[in-house]
Amino acid sequence: MKIRSFLLFFILTSCTGITNDEKEKQPNIILFLVDDMGWQDTSVPFWKEQTPFNQRYYTPGMEQLAADGMMFTQAYATPVCSPTRVSLMSGMNAARHRVTNWTLRRNASVDAPHDILSYPEWNVNGVQPVDSIERSVHASLLPQILKDNGYFTIHAGKAHFGAMNTPAANPENCGFDVNIAGHAAGGLGNYLGTENFGNKEKGGHTLPWGVPGMEKYHGDSIFLTEALTIEATKAMDKALGANKPFYLYMSHYAVHIPLNADLRFYQKYIDKGLPESEAKYASMLEGMDKSLGDLMNYLDEKELTDNTIIIFMSDNGGLSASHRAGEPNTHNQPLNSGKGSVYEGGIRVPMIVKWPETVKPGSKSDKMLIIEDFFPTILEIAGVKEYETVQTIDGKSFVSLLLNPEKETKARDLVWHFPNNWGPTGPGIGATSTIRSGDWKLIYYYHNQHFELFNIPEDIGEQNNLAERNPEKVNELTLKLGEYLRNVAAQRPSFIETGQPVPWPDEIEL
Repeated sequence: MKIRSFLLFFILTSCTGITNDEKEKQPNIILFLVDDMGWQDTSVPFWKEQTPFNQRYYTPGMEQLAADGMMFTQAYATPVCSPTRVSLMSGMNAARHRVTNWTLRRNASVDAPHDILSYPEWNVNGVQPVDSIERSVHASLLPQILKDNGYFTIHAGKAHFGAMNTPAANPENCGFDVNIAGHAAGGLGNYLGTENFGNKEKGGHTLPWGVPGMEKYHGDSIFLTEALTIEATKAMDKALGANKPFYLYMSHYAVHIPLNADLRFYQKYIDKGLPESEAKYASMLEGMDKSLGDLMNYLDEKELTDNTIIIFMSDNGGLSASHRAGEPNTHNQPLNSGKGSVYEGGIRVPMIVKWPETVKPGSKSDKMLIIEDFFPTILEIAGVKEYETVQTIDGKSFVSLLLNPEKETKARDLVWHFPNNWGPTGPGIGATSTIRSGDWKLIYYYHNQHFELFNIPEDIGEQNNLAERNPEKVNELTLKLGEYLRNVAAQRPSFIETGQPVPWPDEIEL
């Protein structure tokens, strides 16, 4: 194994052609990923106008980051967490990597039962750095490539790359030099140090939802978001001590449920008249934002700001199903629905990039991009010019867009594939395949072979299904979608009654 690792390192570093001078100039990179944060969960307006949600929340860190960098108003993830994280780590679209629902236990599917459909044997064990794990996708992973090219790699927070009892359950097997609190689970028992972050006993680890590795804070009044930030700064200190550029994957558990009040901010939202659950959520958002501000302050104090790139993103749309109080499926308005849905509320997310002396401060882009694009983009930012991967890379670098946001780019279609049953119900939630082509978006529902067609700029809330009125456009997009899915060997559900697979979208007679 050591010989293989050395040879891989030699091959990768030889291919990059990075000189010693270039290595000294390599920037630090912080990828700040928030869990379940919606497009409207911020005081930064990502729409053409402010909304009541923008006025509800207070995120000064995001405001500063947007003032210093570029906002992306049409940035997309997948409807649920694991597919997004695997696409980030591998550069693959979910239809290709087949980790299409959230992962937890080895060889166990989390698909909820359905009256009509059975679901494919998707890669329930996640993405893996080795090819010996059943029902997983083997990939050359982003942090490992960065590590092999001189970076000190830090994981802080939620991992959720691979199922329990597989190598990728531990981020250190995925190329991270340091792992802070990451393991197989995508959720947590509790954010409160007084509750040992969901572990039953002080100093212990309770599977599956107890947060590991944070025992020093057990019994303390600290909130997990703050503790993770403190530990992340210590890890960056280690990178500085090693005289290496760092890649910090600041992957917060926040703002995933459970809703625990961050008491540093909670009372002011109660005073504003928010219901208890919404005040808790708002306090968690502000705590997440404080983490962002604290990291930016750290960079200033260490005189690292000018050579550090910060990328802010969420892993899927905001939770808007029955788990949240108030009117369901309205928390992301003007977008429709939320997490788990292929409507915009489930996949369109806030994104900001700060790249000093390169990205124009206060700029904005409405160009479309998707989570697998982060893989080649981060490597290009890091100066890793040539690299080999065992997997096919679907993502496209958006560095040229950062350099020149006004430059015309080649038209490109985006695809989402979710042949699964997440469990919660709501608009746009279910087994679907979806394509966005220019202004148009087509959704194909497997359970009834039904189509929905929307013109997104004209109908951002996806209220007017134009499929019956525009069969030519439906036909055009079904052909594109069906061809793509077959080309990447995508999986699809089957009918329980016959055992036959549901037709591809382009096999349906209109």
